[in-house]
Amino acid sequence: MPARVHAILVVRPDGRTPAAHHLRRTLAALGEQTRRVDALTIVACGDDPGVAAVAAASGAESVITAPASTTFAAATAMATLRVTGDAVWLLAQDTAPEPEALARLVGALELGPSVAFVAPKLVRWDDRTSIVSLGVSMTGFGRTIELADDELDQGQHDAREDVLGSDIRGVLARTDAWRSLGGLDRSLSGADEGLDLGVRARLSGARVLLVPTALVAVAGDGVAGLPAPLTAPRRRRRAFASRTAQLHRRLVYASPVAVFFLWLAILPIAVWRTILQLVRKQPGFVIPEWQAALAALVRLPSVARARTRIRTSRAASWAQITPLRVSQRDLREQLDDDADSIDPARRGDLRFFTGGGAWLVLGAIVVSIAAFPALAAWTVLGGGGLQPLVAGVAQLWAEAAYGLRASGFDTIGPADPFAAVLAVVGTLWPFDPSRALVIVWLAALPLAALGGWFAATRVTDRSVLRFAGGALWALAPTFLAALTQGRPSAVLAHLLLPWLFYAGSVAQRSWVASGAASLLFAAVIACAPSLAPALVVALVGAIVLTVVLRRGRGVARLIWIAVPGALLAAPLVWRQLRTGNAWGLLADPGLGWAGPQVAADAAGRALLAAGIPTPDLVGWAGFLPGVPTWWVPLLAAPVALLAVIAPLTQRWAAGITLLVITALGLATAFGAVGISVAFAQSFPVALWPGTGLSLAWLGAVGGALAALDAGLAPRLAAVRTVAATVAMVGVLVLAVPALTSMARGTSLLTNGPASTLPAYVAAAGREDPEVGTIILTPQNEGGVSAQVVWGGSQTLNGQATILSTRTAGIPSDDEVADLTANLVTSSAEDVVGDLAADGVSFVLLAPAAAPESDLSRAFRLSAETALNQRDGLDAVGDTAKGALWRVTQDVQPRASASASVHDLSRTIGLVQLGAVLVALLLAIPTAASRREARRAPRVVGPHWREGR
Repeated sequence: MPARVHAILVVRPDGRTPAAHHLRRTLAALGEQTRRVDALTIVACGDDPGVAAVAAASGAESVITAPASTTFAAATAMATLRVTGDAVWLLAQDTAPEPEALARLVGALELGPSVAFVAPKLVRWDDRTSIVSLGVSMTGFGRTIELADDELDQGQHDAREDVLGSDIRGVLARTDAWRSLGGLDRSLSGADEGLDLGVRARLSGARVLLVPTALVAVAGDGVAGLPAPLTAPRRRRRAFASRTAQLHRRLVYASPVAVFFLWLAILPIAVWRTILQLVRKQPGFVIPEWQAALAALVRLPSVARARTRIRTSRAASWAQITPLRVSQRDLREQLDDDADSIDPARRGDLRFFTGGGAWLVLGAIVVSIAAFPALAAWTVLGGGGLQPLVAGVAQLWAEAAYGLRASGFDTIGPADPFAAVLAVVGTLWPFDPSRALVIVWLAALPLAALGGWFAATRVTDRSVLRFAGGALWALAPTFLAALTQGRPSAVLAHLLLPWLFYAGSVAQRSWVASGAASLLFAAVIACAPSLAPALVVALVGAIVLTVVLRRGRGVARLIWIAVPGALLAAPLVWRQLRTGNAWGLLADPGLGWAGPQVAADAAGRALLAAGIPTPDLVGWAGFLPGVPTWWVPLLAAPVALLAVIAPLTQRWAAGITLLVITALGLATAFGAVGISVAFAQSFPVALWPGTGLSLAWLGAVGGALAALDAGLAPRLAAVRTVAATVAMVGVLVLAVPALTSMARGTSLLTNGPASTLPAYVAAAGREDPEVGTIILTPQNEGGVSAQVVWGGSQTLNGQATILSTRTAGIPSDDEVADLTANLVTSSAEDVVGDLAADGVSFVLLAPAAAPESDLSRAFRLSAETALNQRDGLDAVGDTAKGALWRVTQDVQPRASASASVHDLSRTIGLVQLGAVLVALLLAIPTAASRREARRAPRVVGPHWREGR
């Protein structure tokens, strides 16, 4: 039996609890030992008067003071110089042994000289029935595996004896083995110190034993071991220490030939592990991962010293360690979560097929085919604000990047984020991107029904109400108006909003929802920039509520929602702010088109309050000619009434939240109506208030469902179904004119055109996408609009709000104006040569907007005469798109962007792509994230289950 036990007690006051408090309990526990320590050395790290006072009264043979930054390994090395006993006991201020602990550890250590050290069972500081650690091993790749942790102690592991290593806290080591092994490795950053000591002991031919009957209580708040993962900073510190230790051990344990290659692989592996951390929904561990990788790269001298220690003490082969490693099979069994612990009643069933969701989508498909039968045969969608997309997928994505724009001679600037949304849509049908928009239009109603149904699952678990939510969302007046008028950005925004609500309402719970919500948030703002203020206000409100109600848990996930959208919009925001055109950021993306919408007067705002964005009452004005239509807005009254009373029900919290969303949407619509920040030729283009109404409709429908989901007396349960039916019937009647508009010929949708330019130019554009055309359009109020277009057509994704919203001319505008003036007059300048030098091959004199005024007719005739007399212009003839001339001189290629522009475009693209990839990785669900999601209720907020 060892004659003397010398205890080393290290104290460092950096925990959440005062170190002196823990130290008193630990010293009291030492005093209660049935087998007392023979000597005690205290190492006090830092200057803490409380610790100094307790240490001075402890009766320790010496108290060593050290800087506050001293690690446990360094502190034990300092104290080892004073060790005189046969065994050394390693303790920290928060390691309080039970009375029998030392006697049992000493009894195990006397089993023979082959035992290098013995380790106790670590239990929680405040609950000795909960195991903190009992033995440590590692996988074949060096990953640390706790053999037992965070378990209820029922003696299930008490038979375990031989282990590879242990937690360093409470370890009792033979002094000769401790000295020969060189103590703890200081480069491990406080992690895996017991494991590394055990590996070196095993390689020296000694054994490491567990003593499960020796209990030591630990708080995870001291200098030894990893800190308890109670806060985000502690979790990051644990991750850094663990990864640093793993990388260090990998370099130390590897064969000499492999060390250099493992060192070279540190950074590539860090990149791969960064991706894995995002997939695992642990973005907080990315920075610690890179910190650990950089630390491992520069700690080669420490690696060399550690390898030397192993080489000098080694007496056994690495094969002796293999049986003590954890196999992949054992690891899978240990990490397998118990699925039976998930409470299905808490989560609730989705019931998409059994609850009517599938029937709703199927019905919406039938209605869509009946409402838009011709779309199945169309290849390009036209009319309203629609135009074809570019023909190639590569060009689709090129138009979404910073660089030369598709209009103007040398206009360089950021693309609208909407161009990226169109690129995603077009890529879904890569052989003919324009057909993708046709498919979107044909699938819009079932997609809206599907999105509305899933959004309703966040409000209620009743099948009839989920069905009603999907139907009401698909039949929204503003959505049908956007479909029949040809407003692609508004249609896409309406389709995306319910999914943003579905993911965003639980984003504080998980990184999967946060990642998905961030992508949807970016897409919605790209499609409807006027919604940005309302969505930002809603996000800020969610952050404030999370701070108040959840003490900040989940705030980082909510903040991330805005990051990809902010990075995608940043170049456009910077450009517009730099030019003093902040209002231009609200402009609707895509083709500038001044379509029909309500006026900015009392009558118009009254229609907006009823959810109707058009002055013809979504087609009812022409559907029943001569019949009063004052009653039409009342068809949406049941939804509004139910939304208003939702805050007065048991679901008041959800009702108030959804009512706030409704108010934000209405405020957006009221603020947008009548405001023009963009121009199409000489006509102002007002903001479309329908996107604001889509947000308001989302809140109103959700509020109505929350009101109907509230508890009712059994005899009144049928009222729920009746009220939902009345609301659906009212909105269905309101939708009849829009759904029959194509059959009645009142829809603005058209079949194509495949190109907005004459077929001659379109054919040339297919061969050369950089062919230039200057389009001259007489204006009915006098003057002419001039525009330079590159390629075979104007395209929807080629539109840019930096051009349609500019309030001051740019140099290229002056050049276009000079060329236009010289072309349509009898000037003797060589204007055709200037066109050819700028890369323009065609001149198109487009017709004025019907009906043509006398001024525009006179201008057109004089312009035709001037153009026919120009040398170097060959008249192609009259076409459906206007009169066309071809430049017969040698046309120079369009000027390309400079190298600096390409570098800037590449940098911006990489940053934006990186943000999107991070969001995508976060949004990908894993088995662990799905299990975690099943533990939380699907419905957000308190709800009632007394019937469905």
